[in-house]
Amino acid sequence: MADAEAQSRSLAFSSRRVSPPPPRRPPVFKHSVEKVIFREYRIVDAEWMAYLGAFRHLRYLNLADCYRVSSSALWPIAGMTTLRELDLSRCGRINDAGINHLLSVPNLEKLHISETDVTAKGVKLLASLENLSLLDLGGLPVDDESLTSLQQFICLQMGSNVLPFGLQYIDLWGSKISNKGAAVLNMLPKLTYLNLGWTSVTKLPKLSSLEYLDMSNCTVESVLEDDKSPLSKLIFTGATFLNEAGIFLYANTNLLSFLDLSYSSLRKFFFLRKMKVVEHLNLCACMMGDDSIKMLACASGNLKSLNLSRTRVSSAGLGILAGHVPNLEILSLSQTPVDDTGISFISMMPSLKDLDLSNTNIKGFLHQGRIDVDSPLSLMALKNLKLERLNLENTQVRDEALYPLSSFLELRYLSIKNASLSDVSFCHLSSIPKLTNLSICDSLLTNNGLDEFKAPETLKLLDLGGCWLLTKDTILSFGRRHPQVEVRNELCTLYASNQNGLDHSSPSRSTSRTKQMAKKKNQVLLSPYLLDQRLKYSRDELLVLQFTSLPLASSSESGNSIFEEILDCTKKSPSI
Repeated sequence: MADAEAQSRSLAFSSRRVSPPPPRRPPVFKHSVEKVIFREYRIVDAEWMAYLGAFRHLRYLNLADCYRVSSSALWPIAGMTTLRELDLSRCGRINDAGINHLLSVPNLEKLHISETDVTAKGVKLLASLENLSLLDLGGLPVDDESLTSLQQFICLQMGSNVLPFGLQYIDLWGSKISNKGAAVLNMLPKLTYLNLGWTSVTKLPKLSSLEYLDMSNCTVESVLEDDKSPLSKLIFTGATFLNEAGIFLYANTNLLSFLDLSYSSLRKFFFLRKMKVVEHLNLCACMMGDDSIKMLACASGNLKSLNLSRTRVSSAGLGILAGHVPNLEILSLSQTPVDDTGISFISMMPSLKDLDLSNTNIKGFLHQGRIDVDSPLSLMALKNLKLERLNLENTQVRDEALYPLSSFLELRYLSIKNASLSDVSFCHLSSIPKLTNLSICDSLLTNNGLDEFKAPETLKLLDLGGCWLLTKDTILSFGRRHPQVEVRNELCTLYASNQNGLDHSSPSRSTSRTKQMAKKKNQVLLSPYLLDQRLKYSRDELLVLQFTSLPLASSSESGNSIFEEILDCTKKSPSI
């Protein structure tokens, strides 16, 4: 009953494929709806805004990415006393004139105007909105002068007896502020969220309530020389640190649960010894190697997510880490020198559910120098884990090495991308009981293999991108046999039966140009990034492979085998 009542008070259109109805004025909407979401609906314009202006109980309005909404279109909601939150993110026609309309919305508490056309002058006008607790100014040309206008805003809040909270959230990424402007922030005693990514700020004043800080792509001198800030989430993606030894020397890390240092300049990791409660750690593309794993092991007791992609950590480093991560659920080792030896150490991580081994030296056999039927299969060591996701893209795993996957009882998402895989792989993968998403790309799968593939009953998505031996007819035939499965390939995309339609070009693989070309009859869509697998084979091998994916000719049609005919043709023809 409560859910039905909540739905009656919301008007949400969150799917790009469904267009909202034309503006109407049914009394039930005007007198009941409190929440309206038109995010990404590009048909919403001034007429729609006039319609929404009649809503008497509207509290939340999301117009993000509605590019037809202009400053003048905001006039109908001016003076709306019920409106508490407004999202105009990426509405490029909203400028300073639009801010003037918003100044008469007296109870506005949360305002998102990132990536609009509002200037520093317009930001200064926001000082009169004394009830704001959240202000998103990301991507706007906010400078030190306009930020100091917050001093007036702060004075209004401190003198107000209506709202005891004050500004708690401010997003300033990509702005023009420097350390001078950032100094004003210490006058916000309730500030808990601060985003200064892509700015010139190098150090911060004391912010005693700060919990979330983002300084991505900044040059950082120090991080909050105040041991009272209850920091729980720090993001320094792509940051350059001027003083690595003292970067976390004074910061309070007792509550820090999320730390992102990906693509940063860090080379020393002694600070990890202080991170006793961190649960999510991203060290992607850092100068982390096996010699620093001991420091990481000191902070790994509570780790749930660890990203070591594009680091120098090898199987030896995993051996040091194993046994120290009892709660680790997500581990990414993509583009590291990890080989099959490391899999045995990974098997000692009892809580692991998500494992990324893409672009590693994994081959699927424990004896790297000898790959034959007698070599132990390395993936067998993972069968006792409750893995739900496994990424083996761009590894050297062969068909026979995939056999252990049939015993992965909890596996739901599997990604493989290898030019050596053939129809044999389908046989192993069909036995995974809970598999829902299977991506097996750039492989030598044939029509015969797809015809004989016994898809698990749970399968919802099958990505066959780059499997160039498959034909469109065979893919369509598979779709008819398995209407619940969405199939993706350059030739066509088959949507599941509950998504209304078959044989549509894939929007994720098509540019606007290729979408127009797809309207032509029998047009084949090819990805511009697709590697032509035919380059790997000789002319004779290509012909044999191509014709093995076609139906075999009956004995009544020809007395010779099709392969004899192919080879005979190659002898007579000097070129293809």
